[in-house]
Amino acid sequence: MIETADGFRLLTGYFDRDAQTRLVSDVLERVARAPLYQPAMPRTGKPLSVRMTNLGPLGWMTDKAGGYRYQDHHPVTGNPWPDMPDSLLDLWGAVSGWPDPPQACLVNWYGPDARMGLHVDADEDAREAPVVSVSLGDTARFRLGGPERKGSTQSVRLHSGDVVVLGGASRHFHHGVDRIYPESSTLLPEDWRPGRINLTLRRVRD
Repeated sequence: MIETADGFRLLTGYFDRDAQTRLVSDVLERVARAPLYQPAMPRTGKPLSVRMTNLGPLGWMTDKAGGYRYQDHHPVTGNPWPDMPDSLLDLWGAVSGWPDPPQACLVNWYGPDARMGLHVDADEDAREAPVVSVSLGDTARFRLGGPERKGSTQSVRLHSGDVVVLGGASRHFHHGVDRIYPESSTLLPEDWRPGRINLTLRRVRD
């Protein structure tokens, strides 16, 4: 485990292989009902390199027409987002230290060339509630900065089964994913490899 005074925690190997397998099965069953779609930047409409969907009462969205936001339904099917697996709710209860349950689970699929630029999760009203994320599949190089975008950064590899908690001051730190290490895991089904699934749990409303 890595823990800093700023409230950042990396819980290495939180989910063992069996637990990861069960979680992947639970998530992909739900993704079959709420398929991955291609998000886009608000002003330019440029597609993000990740594909995404959501679980839970609310889902995070971005597109040219509506910008960054949360909504209660899938943008393509129009159906409500599927529920979160119990194991994710249990995780939140065990590591978040927050009294209320998460309202959104963003599911991002990273292909071999996908990246996520430095950003701060800032579209939630519950700005002090931590962000909890789970890595499944291929290893990623995660970059953590500070409150200022141009500040110094450090990087760490996130392996399948690792959990990251952005709490305290680190809740407002810039972070992103620099690269994926293809074929570093055999966890995901063959039609999802090479690739990485990242699950991000958030409390949206106070």
